[in-house]
Amino acid sequence: MSGKARQNTIKSTVVSDETGATLWCGSHRPGRVHDHTAVRVEGIDALLNAYPQVRVLVDSGYQDLAKNHPGQVEAPPLKLRPGAWEPYVIAYANKRKQQSSQRIAVEHAIAKLKWWRVLQRFTGRRELLPETVDAVAALVSDHTITW
Repeated sequence: MSGKARQNTIKSTVVSDETGATLWCGSHRPGRVHDHTAVRVEGIDALLNAYPQVRVLVDSGYQDLAKNHPGQVEAPPLKLRPGAWEPYVIAYANKRKQQSSQRIAVEHAIAKLKWWRVLQRFTGRRELLPETVDAVAALVSDHTITW
C-alpha cells in the first residue's frame, strides 16, 4: 500500500456504553497516527489509572493498552501463528467471538455516525471534519437518549 489512502484520513475516538449510546466522540487525529500514540497523547492511560473501576472493551489497535491494564481493558486476542495446535485454535475462536459479541454495541454506535450522509461523502475542507463529526455525534447522542 502506498500510504496515499491515509494521508487525508482523519480518525476519531468514539466512546459508547453497553447499549450503544454515544457518550463521547473526540480526539480527532490524522490517519497516520497509530492508536497507541493517540492513547498516550489523549491521556486515556492516565484516566484508566485514575479510575480503576472502569472496564473498557477496545479493538485490536489498543493491544498495548490492554497489556498495561490487565483486567480493566479487554482487547481481542492476538492472532495465532499458522499451524497452531488445534485446542489453541478453538480457544482463540471462542475468545474472539465472545469479545466481538460484547463489542457489537460499540460498533453500532460507530455505525450510527456513519449513517449520516454528511459523513459518508464528506467533500468539505479537511480542517472542518472534526467539527462536523462532533456535531453529528451530538445529534446521534441526543437521538439515542430521546428514543
